[in-house]
Amino acid sequence: MEQNTLEQNTREQIALGDVTVARVKEYYGPVGMAPGEFFPGSPDETWGQHRPVLEPDFWDPATNECNTALQSWLLRSEGRTILVDTGVGNHKDRPYAAGWSRLDTDYLANLAAAGVRPEDVDIVINTHLHIDHVGWNTYLDGRTWVPTFPNATYLMPQRDYDFWNPANGHETVFGRGNQNVFEDSVVPVHQAGLVELWDGSYQIDENLRLESAPGHTPGSSVLTLESGGDRALFVGDLIHTPLQIMEPDTNSCFCEDPAEARATRRKLLGRAAESNALVLPAHLGGHGAAEVDRDGSTFAIKQWAGFSRIA
Repeated sequence: MEQNTLEQNTREQIALGDVTVARVKEYYGPVGMAPGEFFPGSPDETWGQHRPVLEPDFWDPATNECNTALQSWLLRSEGRTILVDTGVGNHKDRPYAAGWSRLDTDYLANLAAAGVRPEDVDIVINTHLHIDHVGWNTYLDGRTWVPTFPNATYLMPQRDYDFWNPANGHETVFGRGNQNVFEDSVVPVHQAGLVELWDGSYQIDENLRLESAPGHTPGSSVLTLESGGDRALFVGDLIHTPLQIMEPDTNSCFCEDPAEARATRRKLLGRAAESNALVLPAHLGGHGAAEVDRDGSTFAIKQWAGFSRIA
């Protein structure tokens, strides 16, 4: 990445080549899970070893809870406004995810503060179809869920669309945690004719390309940005915490195929290290984005290179 970009690490918006990137906050704080619950098999001593990096933005040792950010990445590229992932959403009934049920957040006001109205959004990218990545696809109008972004094309991975469709009866590690999500956040935009399903890869424009990155879910995807001398990878849920950069074999409890998730994570981190690409996971608080280096068989954070610290 070019040096002038790195100097923008305290701004609300950064420029990567001809693309601008901002983030829109829905929620930041405790996720209600201890490290060993969120990341099964990760030893306590590993969290202690990496405590200087993890505390306070990603882990609170006093309560032993992980912190998370629910947020969207807002991109402007070739004259279009693009929203990457749409959080949990307001007023949605989530009986098996009580902490995210019937929220009432300022997400749309935060989007407006970034200079964007719902009708301005041209493309919505759902990197996968988990509860916390599709919620603002729709909003409640009276008693009906309708598209929040009426002029947008919603890009969804075909494999996730099939996997999370309740009619297909798939067993998932998420259990019933995704209940109601397909019905209130996916079906309404599909019925409105706004969904474009893709598989393998999808070229958005000269700067942006979607690629399959399976493991966390069958259809999990990564958005790649290449513009000028800058590179970035929007990696969705392949990384929930910086610990997964330094210990890349660590999976979250929500990974459908643990072995595939580990392989995909290592592949993408290796690619980021080799190409000096900025890594932008879906749920990191703090400065939100990092440059990484190889560190033997694992990786290290070279520097935080994102946005003003979120708290």
